[in-house]
Amino acid sequence: MKKRFLLLSVLAASFFTLKAHAAAFPAAMPADTGKAAAVDPPLVFSGSVDTYYKADFSGHPNIPTSFANENNSVSVGMIDLGLKKKVGKASFVGELSFGPRSDQSIPTSGYHIQNLYVSYDVTDKFNLTAGYMATFVGYEVISPTGNFNYSTSYLFTNGPFQNAGFKATYAFSDKVSLMAGIFNNYWNTYTSYRNTAAGAATASGDVSTFGAQLMVSPVKGWTAYVNLVTGSYSGTEVDLTTTYQITDAFKLGLNGATFSAPNNGGGFEGVALYPQLAVSKVVTFGLRGEYFKVKDDGGDVKAITITSNIKAGPLTIIPEIRFDSKSDKFPATFTDSSLAATNHASQFVLAAVYAF
Repeated sequence: MKKRFLLLSVLAASFFTLKAHAAAFPAAMPADTGKAAAVDPPLVFSGSVDTYYKADFSGHPNIPTSFANENNSVSVGMIDLGLKKKVGKASFVGELSFGPRSDQSIPTSGYHIQNLYVSYDVTDKFNLTAGYMATFVGYEVISPTGNFNYSTSYLFTNGPFQNAGFKATYAFSDKVSLMAGIFNNYWNTYTSYRNTAAGAATASGDVSTFGAQLMVSPVKGWTAYVNLVTGSYSGTEVDLTTTYQITDAFKLGLNGATFSAPNNGGGFEGVALYPQLAVSKVVTFGLRGEYFKVKDDGGDVKAITITSNIKAGPLTIIPEIRFDSKSDKFPATFTDSSLAATNHASQFVLAAVYAF
């Protein structure tokens, strides 16, 4: 009996002690507001891996556009790892890649950096971004998950891949926005380039390339981008990129560009058309028809690429056949199975791309 009385006395004393502590220090006890505590947004991971088999019908590689260069081989593209986070108005994006496709698309392969930038939403309509960014120019991108075709166009191969700098974007509405920025003096570099050779035109690195993008979306499903990047060291490219989802099954894309190298050094111009037809939720067929010309009578090339995307959840199987035909003056060299010069080249690709 004494033990029970003693235990009850201890519990009662503890209760009154805690109550007195709460009264003396009310901030120490969490208030029940009925609202859940704010949770910091999670770090978001995404990425892809891709592998492919390519066979040039001549028996050796011919077509000189970017990536998928190995012939008659089961080869790897790259593993791409992206992470991003946004807290309040501030956000960042980082993207690392590894593999042959990565090494061919970034200036210093040992760094493995595809994107590294920070952003701040000054208002709901006005955003500032600084760092190393995938270019805003062109229809196709480095990551295979962003393209319908696995092989790339001549316009993509000859245009910029990345731009490092600072840009500001203002959305007038959901139908019109304008971006303008200042970037490193050369494309595809982590830092501005300085040439110290005697008599070199670039005496010091600087941030002197201007870029701009006008986005318009005149009707539902149709978006167009007019892009400009220009600098005394990198040259000037004007580019139009547009896509129109005409029906639920049919989409049409277009890319047209003209580039003038600095100091009257020539350039290129071309156009590519991208019709796509979804025959089911799993299978889509597409075609890329491209005409690409080197300025100053440097020859031209025409390329037809027929591609299918077969979806299996996050996995896309991409069978593709491509036919290129060039003029005599075009700077690439095509050879047939006997290694004799020819103006025609064709290849087959079977790729697998997994996005996560």
